[in-house]
Amino acid sequence: MSFRKLLFSVLVILSLTASAQQERETDSLIVKKLSEWQDLKFGFMIHWGFYSQWGVVESWSICSEPWIDRHGANYVDYVRDYQALNKTFNPVDFDPDYWASVASEAGMRYVVFTAKHHDGFCMFDTKETSYSITDASCPFSSNKYADVTAALLKAFRKKNFMTGLYFSKADWHHQDYWAPEWATPDRNVNYDPSLYPERWQRFCDFTYNQIKELTHNYGDIDILWLDGGWIRPENSLTDEYRQWLGCNGWIQDIDMPKIAAMARENNPDLIVVDRTVHGKYENYMTPEQQIPDTLLPYPWETCMSMGNSWSYNKNDEYKSTNVLIHYLVDIVAKGGNFLLNVGPGPDGKLPEDAVKRMKEIGAWMRVNGDAIYDSRPVYPYSDGNLRYTQGKDGTIYAIVLLEEDELFPHLININGIKKLKTGRLKIKGSKVKAMLSRTKTGYQITVDEEVPLQHAVVIEMKK
Repeated sequence: MSFRKLLFSVLVILSLTASAQQERETDSLIVKKLSEWQDLKFGFMIHWGFYSQWGVVESWSICSEPWIDRHGANYVDYVRDYQALNKTFNPVDFDPDYWASVASEAGMRYVVFTAKHHDGFCMFDTKETSYSITDASCPFSSNKYADVTAALLKAFRKKNFMTGLYFSKADWHHQDYWAPEWATPDRNVNYDPSLYPERWQRFCDFTYNQIKELTHNYGDIDILWLDGGWIRPENSLTDEYRQWLGCNGWIQDIDMPKIAAMARENNPDLIVVDRTVHGKYENYMTPEQQIPDTLLPYPWETCMSMGNSWSYNKNDEYKSTNVLIHYLVDIVAKGGNFLLNVGPGPDGKLPEDAVKRMKEIGAWMRVNGDAIYDSRPVYPYSDGNLRYTQGKDGTIYAIVLLEEDELFPHLININGIKKLKTGRLKIKGSKVKAMLSRTKTGYQITVDEEVPLQHAVVIEMKK
């Protein structure tokens, strides 16, 4: 296991065991929005920036941490060349309506787009810096879709998506975060904010102003998805977090109460996700590249890349459609949402392999969506290759996860659910007869014929 994977695993474990620190939202508007978001179940995450030109891991290749591999490149030269990628970024094939159409066809119902990643390059029209896609220094600035964030929000809203913006609290291009006078040993601010309070305040003001641009100039935003969990107040900086992030010990308090209050001026029901900073401004939790083992007692979402990378890599290996559908079902059965990421290419196109999988997932969702959308967990949640969900009308769905080329079983034991109506059952997408009968320990489903379905088969049951 790589250092980075170990780091993620530890942080996820720490995050998922911190429910005592999780503060449930009490504002009625936000509680309502959270419930609506939980009904959507399946979202589309997009990591896209000028880094797609090199096909490297987004932003992180300019960070001096042990797990970063630059293949022997001189660090100073590498950072200089990386930060100049804005001058060659020209994704002329970008079609926001097509992206929204593909995501809608996949059955996705909300979107989270990287308006700014850690490298500081802005994919929106900001007045706070010239380091943006709309500045004349970027060749794409003359394109009608130059304000990529605006174009995507418009396209996805036309498809009735809930919209979210990813924003990095860290900015490795800003001189008041990574000050040019000193080395940058890791992801953190490279000076002690307590010794240079005016400098840190300038960075806080810069961040505040950029978030204000996004939440005040881009219409109704549903989710503010903040990354960079190492930027947090002292009262949330645990010993474990300090150890595993290699934190320098400097407190990086960016004043989230002030930011959240401002962000909700135009969006009073805005869901704020200050990732891994447990408390009032983490309205839901976001295990990364991981699925919890069991039901969690708070709103949550697994964010996961379809391939091995968050951002575009021309040689990336994508998870199979079968695996992705299994992940979706498993997550929903445990009460979570699935935010599936794709990294578009430097030309502005979605990778063909990703589109193929999204369309195949969509074909499955059109048949079986009743077991996913608007559902809630129901005991026993999972049992072997079975997963259970419950619709708002009380229908219980038993979802049988099939491996590649596996035939549907003729006998299925249902344990842990009481007072089911026996008799004939409906198999979604099939006319094959299925019968539910009682046994000494529960119930049994019998199917006499072959069921020519794949990935996951949904059976409707009533109480």
